[in-house]
Amino acid sequence: MSGTQPIIDVHAHVLLPQLEALAREQHPEGLAEQQQTDLLRNGQESQKNSGLMIRERWPLLTDLGARLEHMDKSQVDVQIISPSPSHFYAFAGTELATTLYQEANRLVREYIDQAPGRFHGLGLAPLQHPELMVAALEDAVLTRGLAGIEIGSYAPDPHGGTVELSDPRLDPLWARAEELGAIIFLHPFGCPLEARLDKFYLANTVAQPAENAVALSHFIFAGVLDRFPALKLVAAHGGGYLPQVIGRSDHAWQVRPEARVCEHAPSSYLSRLWFDSLVHNPVELARLTETAGSSRVLLGSDYPFDMGSDYPVQAVDQAELAPEHREAILRGNAVDLGLTSLARSAATVLEGSES
Repeated sequence: MSGTQPIIDVHAHVLLPQLEALAREQHPEGLAEQQQTDLLRNGQESQKNSGLMIRERWPLLTDLGARLEHMDKSQVDVQIISPSPSHFYAFAGTELATTLYQEANRLVREYIDQAPGRFHGLGLAPLQHPELMVAALEDAVLTRGLAGIEIGSYAPDPHGGTVELSDPRLDPLWARAEELGAIIFLHPFGCPLEARLDKFYLANTVAQPAENAVALSHFIFAGVLDRFPALKLVAAHGGGYLPQVIGRSDHAWQVRPEARVCEHAPSSYLSRLWFDSLVHNPVELARLTETAGSSRVLLGSDYPFDMGSDYPVQAVDQAELAPEHREAILRGNAVDLGLTSLARSAATVLEGSES
């Protein structure tokens, strides 16, 4: 570790059983309905296998010692920990949603405080209630000292329709996040294609990258980065399908007047976003560094789920990138994301443990 920045994984999760218990206590019907929707989307076989996976990896999700041991084995010095997206609880009304985000932020802070220097955290914010998003961000960043918040790709609007990232009601959130230098971590959970995805685990393999592409397209085409150019949005799963097929978006921007809302071609905004490295294919990772720029890709594992990477550093190495690009992804790009103080703290802690 001496003389260098630590390796930082920006996409790692923690499960918060206390939060689910609170949601069940306060709104059992809503939680039951969410679980029924998950069953419809995933199908019986995938739900069964996911249950087995969670039981097998439970210690990695909840036990600090098991997590730190795995981090050391996988060469990860620091994790940016976000709650499992299963904790979004989009059914929650205003009062319950407020209680849940406050408790989630408290629990994340409590968890990461167990190993200072090895963790930083992201809180939750109820996307279904745009009017609560600024307060949730401030609770995470100002009250709990977290790096930002995790959001889904969309949320059902209690008044009908959906809340998309193009929704103008989110502009106060983007403005405040830009002002605070806070991270917005985009992580999909669920896709409204429902039963079309209930076989072969398509609810994850197809839906997650599709949801990323839809959400980022709303964000880009609506001109959010034109209005808030310093906003720090990190997209999980390498941004899904969008960076790989961005040419189609550029063509639509050129020929369709309804698509020409953002000031520049959509591809130009990829270099103003951040993406994690979790694409499961060295060719796709190399392509992502070409389309977005190697300065905009950060290490991501989706720890500890089976659709993640148990050894994310090795996954980056398989792309055979130029040494300076590899170092940027593993270490250097975290500086631009505003994680320099965290990196210095981690270096001090880790060097102390080695002496």
